[in-house]
Amino acid sequence: MLRDLTQTAEISFDEIKQQREYMNLVKSVVEARYDHVPLAMVHTFGCQGNVADSERLKGQLAAMGFDFTDDAQQADFVLYNTCAVREHAQDRVFGNVGALKPIKEANPNLIIALCGCMMQQEHVWQKIKKSYPFVKLVFGTHAIHRLPEMLYRVLSTGKRVFEVANSDGTIAEGLPVRRDGSFKGWLPIMYGCNNFCSYCIVPYVRGRERSRRSEAVLAEARELIASGCKEITLLGQNVNSYGKGSGEMDFASLLRAVNALPGDFKIRFMTSHPKDCTPALLDAMAECEKVCHHLHLPFQSGNDRVLKAMNRGYTRAKYLSLVDYARRVMPDISLTSDVIVGFPGETYEEFCDTLSLIETVGFTSLFTFIYSPRVGTKAAGLPDPVSREEKGRWFKELTDCQEQIAAARSQAMLGTVQTVLCEEVKDGRVNGRTDGNIMIDFAGEESLIGTYVRVRITKARNWLLSGELAE
Repeated sequence: MLRDLTQTAEISFDEIKQQREYMNLVKSVVEARYDHVPLAMVHTFGCQGNVADSERLKGQLAAMGFDFTDDAQQADFVLYNTCAVREHAQDRVFGNVGALKPIKEANPNLIIALCGCMMQQEHVWQKIKKSYPFVKLVFGTHAIHRLPEMLYRVLSTGKRVFEVANSDGTIAEGLPVRRDGSFKGWLPIMYGCNNFCSYCIVPYVRGRERSRRSEAVLAEARELIASGCKEITLLGQNVNSYGKGSGEMDFASLLRAVNALPGDFKIRFMTSHPKDCTPALLDAMAECEKVCHHLHLPFQSGNDRVLKAMNRGYTRAKYLSLVDYARRVMPDISLTSDVIVGFPGETYEEFCDTLSLIETVGFTSLFTFIYSPRVGTKAAGLPDPVSREEKGRWFKELTDCQEQIAAARSQAMLGTVQTVLCEEVKDGRVNGRTDGNIMIDFAGEESLIGTYVRVRITKARNWLLSGELAE
């Protein structure tokens, strides 16, 4: 039986206060150690949850006297926040860490640190310990709030520090945050996962589900709005299970509470698990004027046998019924999803059920992946007779199918006028996103960045729309 972590997961005020004392100690050390303002490079791999974690890590580093750079050769401290979801992400991390070796040789005072999901896996941190001796600090997902203490130990002793103990997980409130953007904000509402999908490492590296107190979420939302944030994304491994077993409001109620805050802003959320998606949540989306009509609802497979083997907790029919209800209450909803191709034991006929589900739903876009075994998961031990080459052919068939659907949807948007949040300017073209999370570019000035404008669609490609400012 899963424990109720609500009363035990939150880090105490005294421990946070202690970490602030370590911040001051580190600041004193670096001021004496360097003849310049020390520079930190924080590079994030993986999901938006990791991005939010990095913003808190950077907040702590700023409080310790660091400024920031994107150039490892200029840095005094390099921190990679890692992702363990897929093999490709892990390989990229190892490659990037290896590339730091000559930089460390040229700058012996450089401190290299690794954190995040990969570091919560024993076989990974043991490899780092043995094969990458120039890495000084390694810590997992449960020790982010202790960065000041760990960095002080490295600076004061010169010894390597590894903080990778297994844990159900914690919640640390009151950490300083240095946000990457001024008009888009990531707002974690919960951490961890209880679902144990058979292919997924997340519950093992992120711990059990634990929800932040609603007053803490709403307080951070107010701070974002006051700072001029135009788009708030609520984050969790499974936001639909927010508040379960805690006495807190459920996710639909939290959406309504954030929506009720005064200000000119939009609300997004991810990720949403189908087994916990309810009509009440979809009703809240439909009735809250600030919530974007975009739902990222990963289905992973369109075949019931494969879904059961994945331990997803729903059927194809249940998923399609949610889609039908969502479209009934929000006819303009944009649906996106995740798909795994070639799960162990999947046959071509079962894969065809995934194709037919894609054709039935007509997704705006898909994040598609060939199955990647993760050490420690149940699926990693299953027979997997289909070759990588064959899975690659299935993958192309799927992406070709989705491209046709996306092209048709884009063509249907020609002549419509869309509300767009302007995000960046390149070569005189503004790039932004619609409420449905579709990319649009149009001629415009940098002064538009961070504002909402109305754009008429004049050209459609598979994944990108072009337009002009509407009167």
